[in-house]
Amino acid sequence: MKYLHNASNAESEPRGALERLFELAAMTSELMERGMAERGLSRARTSVLWALHQRGPSTQRELADLIGVTPRNITGLLDGLEADGFAERGRHPTDRRATLVSLTSKGVETMTGLTEEYRAGYDWLFEGVSADDLEAFESVACTVMDRIRSLDC
Repeated sequence: MKYLHNASNAESEPRGALERLFELAAMTSELMERGMAERGLSRARTSVLWALHQRGPSTQRELADLIGVTPRNITGLLDGLEADGFAERGRHPTDRRATLVSLTSKGVETMTGLTEEYRAGYDWLFEGVSADDLEAFESVACTVMDRIRSLDC
């Protein structure tokens, strides 16, 4: 895929930095989408699996709140994940009104593989980048993300 941003204009000013940011975002997004698609997953479904992988069994309400979707949307996501064998729903041990969601063995295996690929990916991506450059990159990225979050969209 060709990126439409002004990649040839590497300016040392905000416009040039924004162009690099757009290009980087598009490239990393494409890589992630490809990896998820190979497993039959979307970004939203993967978000649910990451939450379950990190937190363990959770209620549907907790999952909806964690990934920022409505209860109706989480139901649809879980229907698909359950149908494809990644997750399962069961009774909550202490709350009869709540449904507890957990990873199946296929879900655990998938998330273990994604975690390993994630680690290998960042090792490869930042190989040869000095600690100082990496620290500066992270600092700038955090500043930009905080600025965007302040828009309260």
